[in-house]
Amino acid sequence: MSNRLPPAWSKHIKSRPAPKAEPPKAKPPSRAQADDMLLRQALELQQAKRLPEAEELCHRVLARTPNHPLSLYILGTLGLGVDDELALKYFARAASQAPENPYFHLSLGEAGLKLGDSLLAIRHLQRACELKPDLVEALCGLARAYVNFDKAEMALPLYETALKINSDHPMVRIGLAGALTSVGRMDEAGAYLKQAIERRVDVGEAYNSLVDTRKFTEKPAELDFILSELSNPKLDPDVASQLHHAAGKVLNDLQRYEEAMDHFQKAKKAAGHGFDLESFRRSIDSMIEIFSPSLLEAKAGHGSPSEVPVFVLGMPRSGTTLTEQICASHPDVHGAGELSKLRRMAGLMGFGTQSDEASRSSIMSMTRDQSRALAEEYLSYLRQHGPGALRIVDKMPHNFEVIGLIGILFPNARIIHCRRDAIDNCVSCFVLRFNKEHGYNADLKTLGLYYREYDRLMRHWNKVFPGRIFESRYETLVTDQEKQSRRLIDHLGLTWDDACLRFFETSGSVNTLSRWQVRQPVYSSSVKRWKNYESAIQPLIDALGDLAEI
Repeated sequence: MSNRLPPAWSKHIKSRPAPKAEPPKAKPPSRAQADDMLLRQALELQQAKRLPEAEELCHRVLARTPNHPLSLYILGTLGLGVDDELALKYFARAASQAPENPYFHLSLGEAGLKLGDSLLAIRHLQRACELKPDLVEALCGLARAYVNFDKAEMALPLYETALKINSDHPMVRIGLAGALTSVGRMDEAGAYLKQAIERRVDVGEAYNSLVDTRKFTEKPAELDFILSELSNPKLDPDVASQLHHAAGKVLNDLQRYEEAMDHFQKAKKAAGHGFDLESFRRSIDSMIEIFSPSLLEAKAGHGSPSEVPVFVLGMPRSGTTLTEQICASHPDVHGAGELSKLRRMAGLMGFGTQSDEASRSSIMSMTRDQSRALAEEYLSYLRQHGPGALRIVDKMPHNFEVIGLIGILFPNARIIHCRRDAIDNCVSCFVLRFNKEHGYNADLKTLGLYYREYDRLMRHWNKVFPGRIFESRYETLVTDQEKQSRRLIDHLGLTWDDACLRFFETSGSVNTLSRWQVRQPVYSSSVKRWKNYESAIQPLIDALGDLAEI
Protein backbone atom coordinates (compact mmCIF):
# COMPACT_ATOMS: atom_id res chain seq x y z
CA MET A 1 0.00 0.00 0.00
CA SER A 2 1.08 3.53 -0.67
CA ASN A 3 1.93 5.95 2.12
CA ARG A 4 1.15 8.91 -0.11
CA LEU A 5 -1.06 11.37 1.73
CA PRO A 6 -4.09 12.69 -0.16
CA PRO A 7 -3.86 16.41 -1.11
CA ALA A 8 -5.05 18.10 2.06
CA TRP A 9 -7.69 15.44 2.61
CA SER A 10 -7.73 16.16 6.31
CA LYS A 11 -9.42 19.44 5.33
CA HIS A 12 -12.49 17.42 4.42
CA ILE A 13 -12.97 16.24 7.99
CA LYS A 14 -14.96 18.82 9.85
CA SER A 15 -12.86 20.59 12.44
CA ARG A 16 -14.29 20.65 15.93
CA PRO A 17 -13.36 22.63 19.04
CA ALA A 18 -11.45 20.88 21.78
CA PRO A 19 -13.84 18.65 23.72
CA LYS A 20 -15.12 19.95 27.02
CA ALA A 21 -15.47 17.82 30.06
CA GLU A 22 -18.42 15.57 29.33
CA PRO A 23 -21.37 15.35 31.70
CA PRO A 24 -21.83 12.02 33.39
CA LYS A 25 -24.42 10.81 30.85
CA ALA A 26 -23.14 12.17 27.51
CA LYS A 27 -24.92 11.07 24.38
CA PRO A 28 -23.00 8.61 22.19
CA PRO A 29 -21.57 10.21 19.02
CA SER A 30 -23.71 10.21 15.92
CA ARG A 31 -22.76 7.97 13.01
CA ALA A 32 -21.23 10.95 11.18
CA GLN A 33 -19.20 11.90 14.25
CA ALA A 34 -18.05 8.32 14.73
CA ASP A 35 -17.00 8.14 11.06
CA ASP A 36 -15.09 11.40 11.50
CA MET A 37 -13.25 9.99 14.49
CA LEU A 38 -12.26 6.82 12.65
CA LEU A 39 -11.04 8.73 9.62
CA ARG A 40 -8.96 11.02 11.82
CA GLN A 41 -7.36 7.91 13.26
CA ALA A 42 -6.83 6.58 9.72
CA LEU A 43 -5.00 9.81 8.85
CA GLU A 44 -2.71 9.44 11.86
CA LEU A 45 -2.02 5.80 11.00
CA GLN A 46 -1.27 6.70 7.39
CA GLN A 47 1.17 9.38 8.52
CA ALA A 48 2.81 6.80 10.78
CA LYS A 49 2.97 4.39 7.80
CA ARG A 50 0.78 1.89 9.61
CA LEU A 51 -1.07 1.37 6.37
CA PRO A 52 -2.96 -1.93 6.96
CA GLU A 53 -4.48 -0.45 10.11
CA ALA A 54 -5.51 2.70 8.24
CA GLU A 55 -7.11 0.54 5.55
CA GLU A 56 -9.01 -1.48 8.16
CA LEU A 57 -10.51 1.69 9.70
CA CYS A 58 -11.68 2.88 6.27
CA HIS A 59 -13.44 -0.42 5.68
CA ARG A 60 -15.09 -0.13 9.10
CA VAL A 61 -16.52 3.21 8.03
CA LEU A 62 -17.78 1.76 4.75
CA ALA A 63 -19.36 -1.17 6.55
CA ARG A 64 -21.84 1.15 8.27
CA THR A 65 -21.80 4.09 5.83
CA PRO A 66 -21.58 2.57 2.34
CA ASN A 67 -20.04 4.85 -0.29
CA HIS A 68 -18.61 7.26 2.26
CA PRO A 69 -16.63 9.46 -0.17
CA LEU A 70 -13.70 10.34 2.08
CA SER A 71 -13.21 6.75 3.16
CA LEU A 72 -13.21 5.66 -0.49
CA TYR A 73 -10.75 8.41 -1.27
CA ILE A 74 -8.32 7.38 1.44
CA LEU A 75 -8.49 3.76 0.28
CA GLY A 76 -7.56 5.01 -3.17
CA THR A 77 -4.44 6.72 -1.84
CA LEU A 78 -3.49 3.59 0.07
CA GLY A 79 -3.80 1.47 -3.08
CA LEU A 80 -1.58 3.61 -5.31
CA GLY A 81 1.57 1.73 -6.28
CA VAL A 82 0.17 -1.58 -5.04
CA ASP A 83 -2.98 -2.08 -7.11
CA ASP A 84 -3.46 0.97 -9.30
CA GLU A 85 -6.58 -0.42 -10.97
CA LEU A 86 -8.24 -0.83 -7.57
CA ALA A 87 -7.07 2.63 -6.50
CA LEU A 88 -8.65 4.12 -9.62
CA LYS A 89 -11.95 2.41 -8.80
CA TYR A 90 -11.94 3.85 -5.28
CA PHE A 91 -11.23 7.35 -6.59
CA ALA A 92 -13.99 6.98 -9.17
CA ARG A 93 -16.48 6.00 -6.47
CA ALA A 94 -15.39 8.90 -4.27
CA ALA A 95 -15.75 11.39 -7.13
CA SER A 96 -19.21 10.07 -8.00
CA GLN A 97 -20.33 10.47 -4.39
CA ALA A 98 -18.84 13.96 -3.99
CA PRO A 99 -18.73 15.41 -7.54
CA GLU A 100 -17.94 18.93 -6.33
CA ASN A 101 -14.72 17.96 -4.57
CA PRO A 102 -11.75 18.97 -6.77
CA TYR A 103 -9.27 16.76 -4.90
CA PHE A 104 -11.26 13.64 -5.68
CA HIS A 105 -11.23 14.47 -9.40
CA LEU A 106 -7.54 15.36 -9.17
CA SER A 107 -6.59 11.99 -7.70
CA LEU A 108 -8.84 10.13 -10.14
CA GLY A 109 -7.19 11.96 -13.03
CA GLU A 110 -3.70 11.29 -11.68
CA ALA A 111 -4.53 7.59 -11.31
CA GLY A 112 -5.71 7.60 -14.92
CA LEU A 113 -2.38 9.13 -15.96
CA LYS A 114 -0.50 6.50 -13.98
CA LEU A 115 -2.41 3.75 -15.79
CA GLY A 116 -2.00 5.40 -19.19
CA ASP A 117 -5.68 6.33 -19.63
CA SER A 118 -5.26 9.86 -20.97
CA LEU A 119 -8.93 10.27 -21.87
CA LEU A 120 -10.14 9.55 -18.33
CA ALA A 121 -7.37 11.75 -16.95
CA ILE A 122 -8.34 14.69 -19.19
CA ARG A 123 -12.00 14.44 -18.22
CA HIS A 124 -11.44 14.50 -14.47
CA LEU A 125 -8.49 16.89 -14.39
CA GLN A 126 -10.54 19.34 -16.43
CA ARG A 127 -13.27 19.06 -13.81
CA ALA A 128 -10.75 19.62 -10.99
CA CYS A 129 -9.54 22.77 -12.76
CA GLU A 130 -13.12 24.02 -13.15
CA LEU A 131 -13.82 23.47 -9.45
CA LYS A 132 -10.53 24.98 -8.27
CA PRO A 133 -8.83 27.05 -11.01
CA ASP A 134 -5.72 27.74 -8.90
CA LEU A 135 -4.99 24.08 -8.16
CA VAL A 136 -1.51 23.80 -9.68
CA GLU A 137 -1.38 20.01 -9.43
CA ALA A 138 -4.56 19.76 -11.52
CA LEU A 139 -3.27 22.23 -14.12
CA CYS A 140 0.00 20.34 -14.47
CA GLY A 141 -1.75 16.97 -14.48
CA LEU A 142 -4.11 18.10 -17.23
CA ALA A 143 -1.14 19.41 -19.20
CA ARG A 144 0.63 16.04 -18.89
CA ALA A 145 -2.52 14.28 -20.05
CA TYR A 146 -2.71 16.49 -23.14
CA VAL A 147 0.94 15.75 -23.94
CA ASN A 148 0.27 12.03 -23.64
CA PHE A 149 -2.78 12.41 -25.89
CA ASP A 150 -0.70 14.00 -28.67
CA LYS A 151 -2.06 17.46 -27.86
CA ALA A 152 1.07 19.04 -26.41
CA GLU A 153 0.14 22.45 -27.81
CA MET A 154 -2.87 22.45 -25.47
CA ALA A 155 -0.57 21.76 -22.52
CA LEU A 156 1.51 24.90 -22.96
CA PRO A 157 -1.06 27.51 -21.77
CA LEU A 158 -1.90 25.32 -18.77
CA TYR A 159 1.71 25.23 -17.66
CA GLU A 160 1.99 28.98 -18.24
CA THR A 161 -1.05 29.55 -16.01
CA ALA A 162 0.46 27.29 -13.34
CA LEU A 163 3.73 29.22 -13.58
CA LYS A 164 1.91 32.47 -12.77
CA ILE A 165 0.21 30.88 -9.75
CA ASN A 166 3.33 29.25 -8.28
CA SER A 167 6.59 29.85 -10.10
CA ASP A 168 8.51 27.52 -7.78
CA HIS A 169 6.22 24.50 -7.94
CA PRO A 170 8.39 21.49 -8.90
CA MET A 171 5.94 20.27 -11.54
CA VAL A 172 5.76 23.48 -13.55
CA ARG A 173 9.04 24.34 -15.26
CA ILE A 174 10.12 20.76 -15.90
CA GLY A 175 6.63 19.88 -17.12
CA LEU A 176 6.56 22.90 -19.42
CA ALA A 177 9.99 21.96 -20.76
CA GLY A 178 8.75 18.45 -21.47
CA ALA A 179 5.77 19.77 -23.43
CA LEU A 180 8.02 22.09 -25.44
CA THR A 181 10.38 19.21 -26.17
CA SER A 182 7.44 17.11 -27.38
CA VAL A 183 6.66 19.70 -30.06
CA GLY A 184 10.31 20.14 -31.02
CA ARG A 185 10.94 23.52 -29.34
CA MET A 186 14.21 22.39 -27.77
CA ASP A 187 15.81 25.78 -27.14
CA GLU A 188 12.80 27.07 -25.20
CA ALA A 189 12.67 23.83 -23.24
CA GLY A 190 16.33 24.24 -22.34
CA ALA A 191 15.74 27.76 -21.06
CA TYR A 192 13.05 26.60 -18.62
CA LEU A 193 15.21 23.70 -17.45
CA LYS A 194 18.07 26.10 -16.72
CA GLN A 195 15.66 28.22 -14.69
CA ALA A 196 14.66 25.13 -12.70
CA ILE A 197 18.33 24.40 -12.00
CA GLU A 198 18.99 27.99 -10.91
CA ARG A 199 16.04 27.76 -8.52
CA ARG A 200 17.20 24.34 -7.27
CA VAL A 201 13.94 22.74 -8.35
CA ASP A 202 14.27 18.99 -9.03
CA VAL A 203 17.87 19.45 -10.09
CA GLY A 204 18.50 15.83 -11.10
CA GLU A 205 15.50 15.64 -13.40
CA ALA A 206 16.25 19.11 -14.78
CA TYR A 207 19.82 18.25 -15.75
CA ASN A 208 18.75 14.88 -17.13
CA SER A 209 16.14 16.54 -19.35
CA LEU A 210 18.42 19.45 -20.28
CA VAL A 211 21.16 17.29 -21.78
CA ASP A 212 18.53 15.50 -23.89
CA THR A 213 17.53 18.72 -25.67
CA ARG A 214 20.60 18.65 -27.93
CA LYS A 215 23.64 16.70 -29.01
CA PHE A 216 27.00 17.95 -27.76
CA THR A 217 30.08 18.30 -29.97
CA GLU A 218 32.07 20.31 -27.42
CA LYS A 219 32.30 19.97 -23.68
CA PRO A 220 29.46 22.07 -22.18
CA ALA A 221 29.67 23.95 -18.91
CA GLU A 222 26.82 21.77 -17.67
CA LEU A 223 29.10 18.73 -17.46
CA ASP A 224 31.25 20.28 -14.74
CA PHE A 225 28.12 21.40 -12.90
CA ILE A 226 26.71 17.88 -13.04
CA LEU A 227 29.97 16.35 -11.79
CA SER A 228 30.05 18.92 -8.99
CA GLU A 229 26.52 17.91 -7.94
CA LEU A 230 27.63 14.26 -7.93
CA SER A 231 30.45 15.06 -5.49
CA ASN A 232 27.89 15.58 -2.73
CA PRO A 233 28.13 12.49 -0.47
CA LYS A 234 24.61 13.06 0.89
CA LEU A 235 22.94 13.01 -2.55
CA ASP A 236 19.59 11.22 -2.74
CA PRO A 237 19.97 7.94 -4.70
CA ASP A 238 17.28 8.86 -7.25
CA VAL A 239 18.92 12.23 -7.88
CA ALA A 240 22.32 10.54 -8.17
CA SER A 241 20.90 8.15 -10.78
CA GLN A 242 19.50 11.04 -12.80
CA LEU A 243 22.77 12.98 -12.66
CA HIS A 244 24.89 9.96 -13.59
CA HIS A 245 22.65 9.38 -16.62
CA ALA A 246 22.99 13.04 -17.56
CA ALA A 247 26.79 12.88 -17.29
CA GLY A 248 26.85 9.65 -19.28
CA LYS A 249 24.76 11.16 -22.06
CA VAL A 250 27.07 14.17 -22.45
CA LEU A 251 30.21 12.02 -22.37
CA ASN A 252 28.69 9.65 -24.92
CA ASP A 253 28.03 12.60 -27.24
CA LEU A 254 31.67 13.65 -26.77
CA GLN A 255 32.78 10.09 -27.69
CA ARG A 256 34.33 9.59 -24.25
CA TYR A 257 32.74 6.16 -24.12
CA GLU A 258 34.63 4.55 -21.24
CA GLU A 259 33.75 7.43 -18.91
CA ALA A 260 30.17 7.44 -20.19
CA MET A 261 29.68 3.73 -19.45
CA ASP A 262 31.11 4.22 -15.96
CA HIS A 263 28.39 6.79 -15.27
CA PHE A 264 25.66 4.60 -16.77
CA GLN A 265 26.76 1.73 -14.52
CA LYS A 266 26.72 4.01 -11.47
CA ALA A 267 23.27 5.31 -12.46
CA LYS A 268 21.85 1.78 -12.46
CA LYS A 269 23.43 1.00 -9.10
CA ALA A 270 22.05 4.20 -7.55
CA ALA A 271 18.54 3.53 -8.88
CA GLY A 272 18.53 0.13 -7.20
CA HIS A 273 15.96 -1.46 -9.51
CA GLY A 274 15.59 -5.23 -9.42
CA PHE A 275 14.02 -7.84 -11.66
CA ASP A 276 12.73 -11.36 -11.02
CA LEU A 277 14.05 -13.11 -14.10
CA GLU A 278 12.85 -16.56 -13.03
CA SER A 279 9.29 -15.28 -12.62
CA PHE A 280 9.48 -13.74 -16.10
CA ARG A 281 10.74 -17.04 -17.55
CA ARG A 282 7.81 -18.85 -15.97
CA SER A 283 5.38 -16.35 -17.46
CA ILE A 284 6.91 -16.94 -20.93
CA ASP A 285 6.62 -20.70 -20.39
CA SER A 286 2.98 -20.20 -19.45
CA MET A 287 2.14 -18.09 -22.51
CA ILE A 288 3.80 -20.60 -24.84
CA GLU A 289 1.83 -23.42 -23.23
CA ILE A 290 -1.51 -21.57 -23.20
CA PHE A 291 -1.41 -20.18 -26.73
CA SER A 292 -0.95 -23.47 -28.50
CA PRO A 293 -1.99 -24.15 -32.11
CA SER A 294 -4.95 -26.18 -30.85
CA LEU A 295 -6.24 -23.34 -28.66
CA LEU A 296 -5.90 -20.80 -31.46
CA GLU A 297 -7.72 -23.14 -33.82
CA ALA A 298 -10.53 -23.45 -31.28
CA LYS A 299 -10.76 -19.65 -31.02
CA ALA A 300 -10.98 -19.06 -34.77
CA GLY A 301 -13.83 -16.69 -35.55
CA HIS A 302 -13.60 -14.92 -32.19
CA GLY A 303 -13.07 -11.21 -31.73
CA SER A 304 -13.62 -8.44 -34.26
CA PRO A 305 -12.92 -8.47 -38.01
CA SER A 306 -11.79 -4.82 -37.85
CA GLU A 307 -8.63 -3.87 -39.76
CA VAL A 308 -8.23 -0.57 -37.89
CA PRO A 309 -5.70 -1.65 -35.22
CA VAL A 310 -2.01 -1.73 -36.05
CA PHE A 311 0.32 -3.03 -33.35
CA VAL A 312 3.94 -1.89 -33.57
CA LEU A 313 5.88 -3.81 -30.94
CA GLY A 314 9.22 -5.27 -29.95
CA MET A 315 11.95 -4.49 -27.45
CA PRO A 316 12.21 -0.85 -26.38
CA ARG A 317 14.76 1.02 -28.52
CA SER A 318 14.26 -1.36 -31.46
CA GLY A 319 12.85 1.28 -33.82
CA THR A 320 9.19 1.28 -32.77
CA THR A 321 8.91 5.08 -32.66
CA LEU A 322 10.57 5.50 -36.04
CA THR A 323 8.29 2.83 -37.53
CA GLU A 324 5.18 4.47 -36.09
CA GLN A 325 6.24 7.90 -37.40
CA ILE A 326 6.72 6.52 -40.92
CA CYS A 327 3.32 4.82 -40.85
CA ALA A 328 1.58 7.83 -39.25
CA SER A 329 2.89 10.10 -42.02
CA HIS A 330 0.40 8.38 -44.33
CA PRO A 331 -2.84 10.40 -44.57
CA ASP A 332 -4.98 7.36 -43.69
CA VAL A 333 -2.99 6.41 -40.58
CA HIS A 334 -3.05 7.89 -37.08
CA GLY A 335 -0.25 7.23 -34.60
CA ALA A 336 -1.76 6.91 -31.13
CA GLY A 337 1.55 6.38 -29.33
CA GLU A 338 2.14 3.91 -26.51
CA LEU A 339 -1.28 2.84 -25.25
CA SER A 340 -1.61 0.81 -22.07
CA LYS A 341 -5.21 -0.22 -22.75
CA LEU A 342 -4.56 -3.69 -24.14
CA ARG A 343 -2.09 -4.61 -21.42
CA ARG A 344 -4.53 -3.38 -18.78
CA MET A 345 -7.22 -5.59 -20.29
CA ALA A 346 -4.80 -8.51 -20.30
CA GLY A 347 -3.93 -7.81 -16.67
CA LEU A 348 -7.58 -7.92 -15.66
CA MET A 349 -7.79 -11.31 -17.37
CA GLY A 350 -4.97 -12.59 -15.19
CA PHE A 351 -1.91 -12.14 -17.41
CA GLY A 352 1.08 -11.01 -15.41
CA THR A 353 -0.91 -10.48 -12.23
CA GLN A 354 -2.47 -13.80 -11.24
CA SER A 355 -1.64 -17.48 -11.42
CA ASP A 356 -1.01 -19.32 -14.66
CA GLU A 357 -4.24 -21.18 -14.05
CA ALA A 358 -6.22 -17.92 -13.94
CA SER A 359 -4.73 -16.84 -17.27
CA ARG A 360 -5.42 -20.20 -18.84
CA SER A 361 -8.97 -20.29 -17.53
CA SER A 362 -9.80 -16.79 -18.76
CA ILE A 363 -8.69 -17.65 -22.31
CA MET A 364 -10.13 -21.17 -22.45
CA SER A 365 -13.53 -20.07 -21.17
CA MET A 366 -13.79 -16.97 -23.38
CA THR A 367 -16.90 -17.15 -25.54
CA ARG A 368 -17.36 -15.51 -28.95
CA ASP A 369 -19.59 -12.85 -27.42
CA GLN A 370 -17.09 -12.11 -24.67
CA SER A 371 -14.25 -11.82 -27.17
CA ARG A 372 -16.29 -9.44 -29.34
CA ALA A 373 -17.13 -7.32 -26.31
CA LEU A 374 -13.46 -7.11 -25.32
CA ALA A 375 -12.45 -6.27 -28.90
CA GLU A 376 -15.09 -3.55 -29.11
CA GLU A 377 -13.96 -2.08 -25.78
CA TYR A 378 -10.44 -1.71 -27.14
CA LEU A 379 -11.64 -0.45 -30.55
CA SER A 380 -13.86 2.18 -28.92
CA TYR A 381 -10.87 3.43 -26.95
CA LEU A 382 -8.65 3.36 -30.04
CA ARG A 383 -11.11 5.30 -32.21
CA GLN A 384 -11.14 8.16 -29.73
CA HIS A 385 -7.48 8.73 -30.59
CA GLY A 386 -7.97 8.83 -34.35
CA PRO A 387 -11.60 9.24 -35.41
CA GLY A 388 -12.00 8.44 -39.08
CA ALA A 389 -8.53 6.95 -39.61
CA LEU A 390 -8.40 3.71 -41.60
CA ARG A 391 -5.51 2.48 -39.47
CA ILE A 392 -4.57 3.49 -35.92
CA VAL A 393 -1.16 2.54 -34.55
CA ASP A 394 -0.68 1.38 -30.96
CA LYS A 395 3.09 1.29 -30.52
CA MET A 396 3.39 -0.06 -26.99
CA PRO A 397 6.63 -2.09 -27.33
CA HIS A 398 5.76 -4.61 -24.64
CA ASN A 399 2.61 -5.66 -26.43
CA PHE A 400 4.91 -8.40 -27.72
CA GLU A 401 3.88 -10.23 -24.55
CA VAL A 402 0.19 -10.26 -25.52
CA ILE A 403 0.34 -11.14 -29.22
CA GLY A 404 -1.66 -14.25 -28.40
CA LEU A 405 -4.54 -12.13 -27.14
CA ILE A 406 -4.19 -9.78 -30.13
CA GLY A 407 -4.44 -12.75 -32.48
CA ILE A 408 -7.72 -13.88 -30.91
CA LEU A 409 -9.38 -10.49 -30.51
CA PHE A 410 -8.24 -9.00 -33.84
CA PRO A 411 -7.59 -11.70 -36.44
CA ASN A 412 -7.28 -9.04 -39.18
CA ALA A 413 -5.12 -6.57 -37.30
CA ARG A 414 -1.66 -5.78 -38.62
CA ILE A 415 1.27 -6.66 -36.36
CA ILE A 416 4.69 -5.12 -37.00
CA HIS A 417 7.57 -6.55 -35.01
CA CYS A 418 10.56 -4.21 -34.82
CA ARG A 419 13.83 -6.05 -34.47
CA ARG A 420 17.35 -4.68 -34.12
CA ASP A 421 20.84 -6.09 -33.66
CA ALA A 422 20.62 -7.66 -30.21
CA ILE A 423 23.73 -6.04 -28.74
CA ASP A 424 22.87 -2.61 -30.17
CA ASN A 425 19.32 -2.93 -28.89
CA CYS A 426 20.39 -3.82 -25.37
CA VAL A 427 23.12 -1.17 -25.16
CA SER A 428 20.63 1.45 -26.37
CA CYS A 429 18.32 0.41 -23.53
CA PHE A 430 21.07 0.37 -20.94
CA VAL A 431 22.28 3.91 -21.55
CA LEU A 432 18.80 5.34 -20.94
CA ARG A 433 16.96 5.92 -17.68
CA PHE A 434 13.98 3.58 -17.60
CA ASN A 435 11.56 3.44 -14.68
CA LYS A 436 11.35 0.57 -12.22
CA GLU A 437 8.80 -1.26 -14.37
CA HIS A 438 11.73 -1.99 -16.68
CA GLY A 439 13.86 -3.52 -13.94
CA TYR A 440 15.43 -5.93 -16.44
CA ASN A 441 17.49 -2.91 -17.55
CA ALA A 442 19.28 -2.69 -14.20
CA ASP A 443 22.41 -4.62 -15.17
CA LEU A 444 23.96 -5.94 -18.38
CA LYS A 445 23.68 -9.66 -17.60
CA THR A 446 20.00 -9.49 -16.64
CA LEU A 447 19.27 -7.39 -19.71
CA GLY A 448 20.87 -9.96 -21.99
CA LEU A 449 19.00 -12.84 -20.38
CA TYR A 450 15.73 -10.91 -20.61
CA TYR A 451 16.37 -10.35 -24.31
CA ARG A 452 16.73 -14.10 -24.80
CA GLU A 453 13.30 -14.66 -23.22
CA TYR A 454 11.76 -11.98 -25.46
CA ASP A 455 13.34 -13.69 -28.48
CA ARG A 456 12.03 -17.09 -27.33
CA LEU A 457 8.49 -15.76 -27.08
CA MET A 458 8.66 -14.02 -30.47
CA ARG A 459 9.80 -17.27 -32.10
CA HIS A 460 6.71 -18.93 -30.61
CA TRP A 461 4.37 -16.22 -31.92
CA ASN A 462 5.86 -16.54 -35.40
CA LYS A 463 5.29 -20.29 -35.23
CA VAL A 464 1.62 -20.14 -34.17
CA PHE A 465 0.75 -17.08 -36.31
CA PRO A 466 2.62 -17.92 -39.53
CA GLY A 467 2.73 -15.00 -41.98
CA ARG A 468 0.81 -12.63 -39.69
CA ILE A 469 3.72 -10.78 -38.09
CA PHE A 470 5.70 -8.42 -40.31
CA GLU A 471 9.30 -8.16 -39.13
CA SER A 472 10.90 -4.75 -39.67
CA ARG A 473 14.66 -4.79 -39.22
CA TYR A 474 16.05 -1.49 -37.98
CA GLU A 475 19.26 -1.93 -39.95
CA THR A 476 17.29 -2.51 -43.17
CA LEU A 477 15.12 0.52 -42.51
CA VAL A 478 18.04 2.92 -42.05
CA THR A 479 19.98 1.43 -44.98
CA ASP A 480 17.13 1.62 -47.52
CA GLN A 481 14.39 3.76 -46.03
CA GLU A 482 12.15 3.96 -49.09
CA LYS A 483 12.14 0.24 -49.86
CA GLN A 484 11.38 -0.73 -46.26
CA SER A 485 8.82 2.06 -45.85
CA ARG A 486 6.98 0.86 -48.95
CA ARG A 487 6.90 -2.64 -47.51
CA LEU A 488 5.45 -1.28 -44.26
CA ILE A 489 2.66 0.63 -46.02
CA ASP A 490 1.93 -2.37 -48.24
CA HIS A 491 1.60 -4.51 -45.11
CA LEU A 492 -1.01 -2.04 -43.83
CA GLY A 493 -3.01 -2.61 -47.03
CA LEU A 494 -2.72 1.02 -48.12
CA THR A 495 -1.59 2.82 -51.26
CA TRP A 496 1.86 4.36 -51.08
CA ASP A 497 2.20 8.06 -50.22
CA ASP A 498 5.49 9.98 -50.55
CA ALA A 499 4.77 11.74 -47.24
CA CYS A 500 6.03 8.58 -45.56
CA LEU A 501 9.56 9.46 -46.66
CA ARG A 502 9.29 12.77 -44.81
CA PHE A 503 8.20 11.30 -41.47
CA PHE A 504 10.35 13.82 -39.58
CA GLU A 505 8.02 16.58 -40.83
CA THR A 506 4.91 14.88 -39.42
CA SER A 507 2.99 17.21 -37.11
CA GLY A 508 2.11 16.24 -33.58
CA SER A 509 4.04 15.54 -30.42
CA VAL A 510 6.48 12.72 -29.73
CA ASN A 511 6.56 11.53 -26.14
CA THR A 512 8.98 8.62 -26.03
CA LEU A 513 12.69 8.52 -25.26
CA SER A 514 13.29 8.63 -29.04
CA ARG A 515 11.65 12.02 -29.49
CA TRP A 516 14.86 13.82 -30.43
CA GLN A 517 15.95 11.23 -33.00
CA VAL A 518 12.63 10.92 -34.87
CA ARG A 519 12.63 14.63 -35.64
CA GLN A 520 15.71 14.02 -37.80
CA PRO A 521 15.98 12.26 -41.18
CA VAL A 522 16.98 8.59 -41.03
CA TYR A 523 20.60 8.12 -39.94
CA SER A 524 22.73 4.98 -39.66
CA SER A 525 25.13 6.07 -36.91
CA SER A 526 23.35 3.84 -34.38
CA VAL A 527 24.19 0.66 -36.32
CA LYS A 528 26.89 -1.32 -34.48
CA ARG A 529 27.06 1.44 -31.90
CA TRP A 530 27.81 -1.19 -29.30
CA LYS A 531 31.42 -1.44 -30.52
CA ASN A 532 32.09 1.89 -28.79
CA TYR A 533 31.49 0.08 -25.50
CA GLU A 534 32.91 -3.32 -26.42
CA SER A 535 35.44 -3.44 -23.60
CA ALA A 536 32.74 -2.84 -20.94
CA ILE A 537 29.82 -5.00 -22.08
CA GLN A 538 31.16 -8.56 -22.01
CA PRO A 539 28.52 -9.62 -19.41
CA LEU A 540 25.82 -8.60 -21.90
CA ILE A 541 27.48 -10.42 -24.80
CA ASP A 542 27.88 -13.56 -22.70
CA ALA A 543 24.24 -13.46 -21.59
CA LEU A 544 22.98 -13.02 -25.15
CA GLY A 545 24.91 -16.10 -26.25
CA ASP A 546 24.20 -17.08 -29.85
CA LEU A 547 21.96 -14.02 -30.32
CA ALA A 548 25.01 -11.74 -30.15
CA GLU A 549 26.27 -11.02 -33.66
CA ILE A 550 29.93 -10.19 -33.05
